[in-house]
Amino acid sequence: MKKIVVLTGAGISAESGLKTFRDSDGLWEGYNIQDVATPEAWRRNPDLVQDFYNQRRKSVLEANPNAAHYALARLEEKYHVTIITQNIDDLHERGGSSNVVHLHGIITRSQSSRNSNLTYPINGWEIKMGEKCEMGSQLRAHVVWFGEAVPMIEKAARICTEADIFILVGSSLAVYPAAGLVDYVPNGAPKYIIDPKIPYLGDDSSFIKIEEKATMGVSRIVEKLLR
Repeated sequence: MKKIVVLTGAGISAESGLKTFRDSDGLWEGYNIQDVATPEAWRRNPDLVQDFYNQRRKSVLEANPNAAHYALARLEEKYHVTIITQNIDDLHERGGSSNVVHLHGIITRSQSSRNSNLTYPINGWEIKMGEKCEMGSQLRAHVVWFGEAVPMIEKAARICTEADIFILVGSSLAVYPAAGLVDYVPNGAPKYIIDPKIPYLGDDSSFIKIEEKATMGVSRIVEKLLR
């Protein structure tokens, strides 16, 4: 069974109504990311950061997978599919994909603020101040902040080296180290990029470019691959 590796970014979640800071000068829902998405922000004002992610989690739980999420899940009918996502929502899972690697964590889980390997399910949408892990430290959202290591990046790179087909959806290729994953895809493997604004790809002319939103472009590619 051929292996398809799909790298997804903000564009696929945006069509489900989830806002990102991708196109808004570093603002996310009106907040500067330096105030809500860094370890320094957490040390400076943990209540603000906790509330910010509680509200984002609420939005995620109220959102629904879109046609692109469902289409990618259909690829499992014929291929071994791994979704590597930069997104912190769970829409791929709810859309039916069974093998999802979250590079930047997943907002529907909490983690210890002392040990990021200690993660827990969340009842409802809120992590309260005073809720602690087994080590006695405050629980926070299980997301990778700017300035923190990306623990899943090596696993993702290995997965990319085994791709028979590679699909990039809704990513501006602006956030590293995730953007560097395309360099691990074997030469000769068909590579598709789906985005209404195709990012600069340097000297790489091997991508098949589909300049459409995720819901349209992914559905079209999936139909082609399932024929």
